[in-house]
Amino acid sequence: MSGPSRVTVLPPAPTGGRRVRVDGETLGLAHNAADVAEFLRRAGLEIDPSDIATAPWIDWRGAGPGHWNPESDA
Repeated sequence: MSGPSRVTVLPPAPTGGRRVRVDGETLGLAHNAADVAEFLRRAGLEIDPSDIATAPWIDWRGAGPGHWNPESDA
């Protein structure tokens, strides 16, 4: 599958979760890879949650795909 021009997962928020953006539009606050996959599905982009971590067209900001809470980066 080819991805959109830009998918960005922002760093973990102070209260937990990460904002997911596609082409600058915020889709929601994800708390795990399944949430990211669901937001992308709703935007018309099918991806299996198990592929979220390795998709080259997803830009993980501040932390990798295994970090969903700010304390997990410590």
